[in-house]
Amino acid sequence: MNSPINLRVITYGENVVFVPDSSISYSPRILQHSARFPMMLSQVEAMRDQLRPSERKLADYVIEAPREVLDLSMTEVAARAGVSQPTIARFCHALGFSGFREFKIRLAQGIATEVPAVYRDVRPDEPAPGVAAKVLDRTIGALIQVRNNLSTDSVAAAIQVLARARRIEFYGAGGSGIAALDMQHKFFRLAMPSVAYSDPHTFLMSAALLGEGDVVVAISNTGRTRDIIDAAKSALAAGAKVIAVTHGNSPLARIASIGLFANVDEDTDIFSPMTSRTSHLAIGDILAVGVALQRGPELAEKLAGAKDLIAQRRVVT
Repeated sequence: MNSPINLRVITYGENVVFVPDSSISYSPRILQHSARFPMMLSQVEAMRDQLRPSERKLADYVIEAPREVLDLSMTEVAARAGVSQPTIARFCHALGFSGFREFKIRLAQGIATEVPAVYRDVRPDEPAPGVAAKVLDRTIGALIQVRNNLSTDSVAAAIQVLARARRIEFYGAGGSGIAALDMQHKFFRLAMPSVAYSDPHTFLMSAALLGEGDVVVAISNTGRTRDIIDAAKSALAAGAKVIAVTHGNSPLARIASIGLFANVDEDTDIFSPMTSRTSHLAIGDILAVGVALQRGPELAEKLAGAKDLIAQRRVVT
């Protein structure tokens, strides 16, 4: 018979999270090869080297003592970790959260909903069943990582900005260009003026021609692609807003009007597809559905009419 699980109830305002006591009494550095790894702590570990020295000190404390963090106030965490409260605020923002309160909620939720997050690389001699399992596991894990880490406040803000936009432009270079094209395809179906550019010269020129009321969705997994950063700066200077779908604590994230941080660990072997692309496509779906709901019944009628026209083009057997 399985032993009963002791649950702790953690409440922050209207948020209630049930956390298994036994699930947060370890360090992921000790259990990094375990089949169960808390995604939220994995995110902190993955971003550690990109943080400032004082923020890395706080990251080490969070990784080693997540249970204590859940039970302490910001003042107490600052004292235990040996950092200042502004450092804690910067740390939370770097991870894509609005503040310490949201960080604690997501930390508790991430620990309470642990999922398999350790994946083996695809071998050069991998048989087909192994390839299918490993690629799908990696993709599923990336999507769950996005679900657990994406700031709902930032999503809501992005939806509001997009719903009021005069024009929307999607920028992505290389592999991110695929996500830009996919997002634009979703938004043109919402009867919104939109375009996607994957050529750096084109989106750099277009960004300079934008103005107030226009919105750029800049997509870059690393947030360090120079052309994307320059285009975002140009759009901001022209009066447009920039929504960055990127990694937290990156140069692109720091200049964006709104940041949507996938923070997905990129693949470690050369045979696997980019999980960041799948994550960015999912974020595009979230934004499109949110904007569609904002636009109301009139849009639903237009979409129904468009679907009827497409249906007439299908071959009937």
